[in-house]
Amino acid sequence: MYLIEPIRNGKRITDGAVALAMQVYVQQNIFLDDDILFPYYCDPKVEIGRYQNAVVETNQDYLKEHHIPVVRRDTGGGAVYVDSGAVNICYLINDNGIFGDFKRAYEPAVKALHHLGATSVEMTGRNDLVANGKKVSGAAMTIANGRVYGGYSLLLDVDFDEMEKVLNPNRKKIESKGIKSVRSRVGNIREHLAPEYQEVTVDEFKDLMVCQLLDIEHIDQAKRYDLTEEDWQKIDELTESKYKNWEWNYGNSPQYSYHRDARFAGGTIDIHLSIEKGRIEACRIYGDFFGKADIHDVEKALIGTKMEKEDVLSALTPLDLPIYFGSITKEELVELIFS
Repeated sequence: MYLIEPIRNGKRITDGAVALAMQVYVQQNIFLDDDILFPYYCDPKVEIGRYQNAVVETNQDYLKEHHIPVVRRDTGGGAVYVDSGAVNICYLINDNGIFGDFKRAYEPAVKALHHLGATSVEMTGRNDLVANGKKVSGAAMTIANGRVYGGYSLLLDVDFDEMEKVLNPNRKKIESKGIKSVRSRVGNIREHLAPEYQEVTVDEFKDLMVCQLLDIEHIDQAKRYDLTEEDWQKIDELTESKYKNWEWNYGNSPQYSYHRDARFAGGTIDIHLSIEKGRIEACRIYGDFFGKADIHDVEKALIGTKMEKEDVLSALTPLDLPIYFGSITKEELVELIFS
């Protein structure tokens, strides 16, 4: 099995979107004489499944305030928050009947964790690992060019407080057609490791797991495939065009609808929105406000707008809102929409 890591010119890349783009580039373009293993750890990110709604799954305000990206992967499964306390083990292997068999895919990882002292780790449900009843890993996989592309996260010591804030959606009254994540009690692997591994760094833990998975004594013995600069340039292009692209990460969200209501000086405003592919598809506004102009002007102005504060604010800027609602500013209406 070949080892491919996000290392460029001798420097490890900790951008999760780049790591994902690297893997997808390899599965589409690199065909070797053996299977491939992609281990990595990265800066904080939220990775959502291919069929999930990014807005429904996350606290958008918190993500923007703390500059935490959302990256949509090509495989299914639920939303997961990972930071530099998690090691992600991804793989690209020939399909010998393993597709969909998470137990078989997890067996090497369970054996490796047991070897490191975490003997309480076991598989449960369809695609999770737990230790003493707490989830420490989740897995996903898909078929790409006749090969199984999948992976799992190993929560060494992730910041659970941050995870809770990030994965706690801040928009209420949302009705989504997307596949929602099943929230589980989560735990860290570190506390289950043998005493001699209690102080390992995330990089050391990554190497320990890789050595166990490849059945080698030291990481230097791994059979590596080094990406060329030409490969990296194409990975850069894929990163920007897809995994850091709003249209992929948010525009691919399933349809959802929700409404907001609040009382302002001019009266109550009740706004209903239908969102498709991350843009406002339909809008109806109700309330007991007294306006001089037709409220449909405001509704039409919002149609087709990205569900981003800056875009909605820009769409409302040409309108003189007080003649529609009475005493209200465009900033107040935007805050209501995104509350």
